[in-house]
Amino acid sequence: MAKNLLIVESPAKAKTINKYLGKDFTVLASYGHVRDLVPKEGAVDPNDGFRMRYDLIDKNEKHVDAIAKAAKVAEGIFLATDPDREGEAISWHIAEILKERGLLKDKTLQRVVFTEITPRAIKEAMLKPRSIASDLVDAQQARRALDYLVGFNLSPVLWRKVQRGLSAGRVQSPALRMIVEREEEIEAFVAREYWTIEAECAHASQPFTAKLTKLDGKKFEQFTITDGDTAEEARRRIVAAAGGALHVTDVASKERKRRPSPPFTTSTLQQEASRKLGFTTSRTMRVAQKLYEGVAIGDEGTVGLISYMRTDSVNLSAEALSEIRDVIARDFGIKAVPDKPNFYQTKSKNAQEAHEAIRPTSALRTPAQVAKHLDDDGRRLYELIWKRAVACQMVPATLNTVSVDLAAGSEHNFRASGTTVIDPGFLAVYEEGKDQKAAEDEDEGRKLPPMKPGERVPLDRIHTDQHFTEPPPRFSEASLVKALEEYGIGRPSTYASIIQTLQFRKYAELENRRFRPTDVGRAVSKFLSGHFTRYVDYDFTAKLEDELDAVSRGEEEWVPLMEKFWGPFKELVEEKTESVDRNEATGARELGTDPKSGKPVSVRLGRYGPYAQIGTADDEDKPTFASLRPGQSMHTITLEEAIDLFRLPRKLGQDNGEEVSVGIGRFGPFAKRGSTYASLKKEDDPYTIDLARAVFLIAEKEEIARNRIIKSFEGSDIQVLNGRFGPYISDGKLNGRIPKDREPASLTLEEVQKLMEETGKPMRGRGRFAAKKAAPKKKETAPAKKAAKKAPAKKAAKKTAKKAAAKKTAKKAAKKVVKKKAPAAGDDAPF
Repeated sequence: MAKNLLIVESPAKAKTINKYLGKDFTVLASYGHVRDLVPKEGAVDPNDGFRMRYDLIDKNEKHVDAIAKAAKVAEGIFLATDPDREGEAISWHIAEILKERGLLKDKTLQRVVFTEITPRAIKEAMLKPRSIASDLVDAQQARRALDYLVGFNLSPVLWRKVQRGLSAGRVQSPALRMIVEREEEIEAFVAREYWTIEAECAHASQPFTAKLTKLDGKKFEQFTITDGDTAEEARRRIVAAAGGALHVTDVASKERKRRPSPPFTTSTLQQEASRKLGFTTSRTMRVAQKLYEGVAIGDEGTVGLISYMRTDSVNLSAEALSEIRDVIARDFGIKAVPDKPNFYQTKSKNAQEAHEAIRPTSALRTPAQVAKHLDDDGRRLYELIWKRAVACQMVPATLNTVSVDLAAGSEHNFRASGTTVIDPGFLAVYEEGKDQKAAEDEDEGRKLPPMKPGERVPLDRIHTDQHFTEPPPRFSEASLVKALEEYGIGRPSTYASIIQTLQFRKYAELENRRFRPTDVGRAVSKFLSGHFTRYVDYDFTAKLEDELDAVSRGEEEWVPLMEKFWGPFKELVEEKTESVDRNEATGARELGTDPKSGKPVSVRLGRYGPYAQIGTADDEDKPTFASLRPGQSMHTITLEEAIDLFRLPRKLGQDNGEEVSVGIGRFGPFAKRGSTYASLKKEDDPYTIDLARAVFLIAEKEEIARNRIIKSFEGSDIQVLNGRFGPYISDGKLNGRIPKDREPASLTLEEVQKLMEETGKPMRGRGRFAAKKAAPKKKETAPAKKAAKKAPAKKAAKKTAKKAAAKKTAKKAAKKVVKKKAPAAGDDAPF
């Protein structure tokens, strides 16, 4: 056993670093976080200085045991988890566990930080060990405690007032508010009509177009003309005044510089990978993690290709700058290298704990050289990072913009613009993607023919175009990350988890790569905005992030910060739990009156989603209900659309002497004949499906059910069934395994009973997908009951003991599942 133990987070990184450090080191992985708050109330105790109760994470228990075993015989222990707040906390947790187990006596325990996984960086880091940074640990614990307290106290309020199973996150909720408020802006938007007028000029050397800038002696603005008749009248006046040609009145030429964007931070990498590569934030971080941890590169062996990918910093090390400048000179010429390196200002006060931007560990490794060693995602992301880092150290691009003013008579003016690149500078390598093109870039690449004042330019034609203003666009992943960063909400390491949580909780859905809030998401957001306004306020959330950063810098204590937050928050939770009416919380809407019954029609949010209702609970007859269709929202549905929902269930006709109908149930739209139900396919609409299609789906379902049962046994509930993952046995409550070497159809009743005893486990669901079992005949049931009564007491006792043991096992399993899940304990945690 090696005399030194070094602990990192991932096994891939452990494998790479082990090669660099040699035989004196054992390198083990913690596989991420090793402990978390116990998943129940009281894990954070505000009455005891916010003391936090931790427990080992089940899936990582074996890795902790391996670390403890190696620590027992090691002389020196090095904690080399990731160089950020979370990594510092993981190191602290490992140290605490080793201390509790009495494994640190007479041993050195040191913290080392690797911002890149290369032999040089590892060697340098090992020469600069330090102790665990308690300020960073305090900041991480404060964040975790805040997320836990918000989750465990606010989520139950949502369960009571909105819908069961919901959660509220400290950072997730303001992000959801952004999406919902944007949707409300879109719905409230009223399009305005406007018209533009353009001249198509037939210059001898090159035709071009010019836009109208002055009409009847006045500046032509967006809403100067708002209808077609006025536009046509204006066009006729201009044509008459022009007399077949426009006269050049002014030519202006302006040279400008465009500077490169800074190297990537976590946020800008996520945005750019979304815009240019179509990657989600989680995909970007997953691919970047692999590039950071190490890739096998031919003779070099395994090496990290990029620096650490969780950072707010735009700084580059002196060595990186020097190497990038050498690469620029080599590949693009010395004129592409600025006299001095380009330095960029970090927006974040804290700039995370990794003090460099995301960059290639060696700019000498060009994308072309490493491409064959990477998968497609890795190749594309590495190329993006390499190009951005190289471009940021190149000279600005020099552009020349020419603007030409042209007159049509004395009262009307047009303008044409074109921009040409004189020196591409950094544009030879990289240009930043944009969600929307800036006005100054619209004419880029467009070249105008040479013209001078007094010149007459023949006019081909003048045309008018109708336009309508457009609502603000929904957020894409890139624009949402940008907005979160601009408001100072969350930190780069949490953006991917925030977005994943919003989708997992079904608070928002991606539609054409844009976020659209669901009715549940809107209800949650409106409830929180209306009743917990302060806690979803952008400025409040950003200020809290600043205070957490201050804790990480040692400028503020974490317990007073927690106390300041907790008192007012807890008081508000208690008050709203009692005072808020549920209908108000879910956003129920009255739409009007049903013309048939004269009863009110409303839309509400129920346990299984939004639904329409005719009547009220106070009516003599019970209200009738109908689920909203996919794509419908309770916030935009009309009275007519809601009434149309009550056409279900629809009777389609008869088949085999039984009525066939379609409807929508708990699990979606279905067709029904007699007692047989069949789910409709994605392409089927319950409002338009015909009898033939419904019968086909029912027949298909029956055929599957027939083929599902391989063998049944008279007088027993146990069946041999075909399942998704192969044959198995089931009695409707327990599922059992069949040995691979046994032919399922040949099993006897005795064999399946024995297999059920040995391998039977509780079914995960309620048996919704299990095959139907034939009911035992009455004449067989009575003797069975009689025999059971006559069974010896010893046998009965044995059966009772067996049941108790099974119950105990099931209880343990349930406890374990709950322990792992902890849904309300803070959805903003990045682990």
